[in-house]
Amino acid sequence: MKKRIESDSIGSLEVPEKAYYGVQALRAKQNFAITGNMMNSEFLNNLALIKKAAAITNYKAGLLDYDKAKAICSAAEEVIKGYFKDDFIVDAVQGGAGTSANMNMNEVIANRANELLGGKLGYYDKIHPNDHVNMAQSTNDVIPTAGKMTVIRLMQPLTDELRRLESTLYEKALQFRYVIKMGRTQLQDAVPMTLGESFGGYASMIDRCCSRLENSCLEMHTINIGATAIGSGINASDYYERNIAKILSKEFGHHLTKAADLFDATENLDSFVEISGALKACAVSLSKMCNDLRLLSSGPRCGLHEINLPAKQNGSSIMPGKVNPVIPEVVTQAAFLVIGHDTTIAMAAEAGQLELNAFEPVVFYQLFESITVLTHAVTTLIDNCIKGITANSDHCEELEEGSVGIATALSPILGYQKSASIAKQALHEEKTIREIVLEQKLMDPEKLDVVLDPMSMVGMIRSA
Repeated sequence: MKKRIESDSIGSLEVPEKAYYGVQALRAKQNFAITGNMMNSEFLNNLALIKKAAAITNYKAGLLDYDKAKAICSAAEEVIKGYFKDDFIVDAVQGGAGTSANMNMNEVIANRANELLGGKLGYYDKIHPNDHVNMAQSTNDVIPTAGKMTVIRLMQPLTDELRRLESTLYEKALQFRYVIKMGRTQLQDAVPMTLGESFGGYASMIDRCCSRLENSCLEMHTINIGATAIGSGINASDYYERNIAKILSKEFGHHLTKAADLFDATENLDSFVEISGALKACAVSLSKMCNDLRLLSSGPRCGLHEINLPAKQNGSSIMPGKVNPVIPEVVTQAAFLVIGHDTTIAMAAEAGQLELNAFEPVVFYQLFESITVLTHAVTTLIDNCIKGITANSDHCEELEEGSVGIATALSPILGYQKSASIAKQALHEEKTIREIVLEQKLMDPEKLDVVLDPMSMVGMIRSA
């Protein structure tokens, strides 16, 4: 492979002749072989979009001539179209607060812009990575801005899927509205309810999760672009500072607002901690629901077996016919991942010092993965599990009728003490509550039928 020589303040390196990246990206590749994963593609697209918006703003400010601005914009648009994927060579987790990511983008755009203007790769005589592509910018404002833009982009598919999950759960709540079952607290029989009420509760929980995510995402629209190095805006023109957020918003398609205090917005990452916390809360809720689904479907002969989950694949290499709840299991594992990422994000945000947090790369690596993994988990949960759930209505009713929990309905008539005695006797003699009450002639059969009517008990619970 033919090489070209590029130099920076550290020294000189041989760069592949046809590479659009340059010496600084290559140094980062050599220094940061950490995860083996390159930077998120949506993050790179947004970083390129910032470079385009900056070029437009600097042109309008009279600091970048038309040909240079046009070449930078054209190169950035090509990056967004995915033309130079193999030239973004920096590991997602990198030292330097994202300087390597920023320079990888600057070099790719500069080399392509030079090429468009008739120049050669590696010769930055027409367009320079720092002087032109990075004009009026710093790693410290473009990287967090690109990070927030990426969260906005990635969050929409997640909230869309969560709303679809909410809708699917409400459909199941309607479908199961007349299926009487036994409610349980601490895994012990409690009082009757409908299976529809269980699924309605899940739907309400998901609605709350979605609202929490949508609210926390609002902070992502406040950016520190124009802050440059630490918040003072050094090397950025007055025109740039006044207009870059507006021009970037137009290119991005979402309204972005420059932070009122650019020093605060540059050094503090609490907004990312908040949205990670909302993701964690969502993950916890999803996993809790999946735990319930696994319990309710347990068996089929030796468990609760109140519902059936769709059979998706063989469950054992040794036990014939075994089918496992693989979809709830994978969603729970996705939740574990998100919860672990939240801890990393919190630690990284706390570790910032003075005017900059150097640990944004790991924050973004974990945060983007949390959103993406949760989105995919919700999709498979809807399509491969929730939609196909069926109820074992007769078995649910049989369990409810045989439970001692229905003794609760006797308390207003017979008192707590007597009702507890009936429940204890029913358990000891392996009889139903109904049988014990009738044997002791504590209530006539017609009245007992009314008191122990499942729908009546569910109604009492609703009105209590």
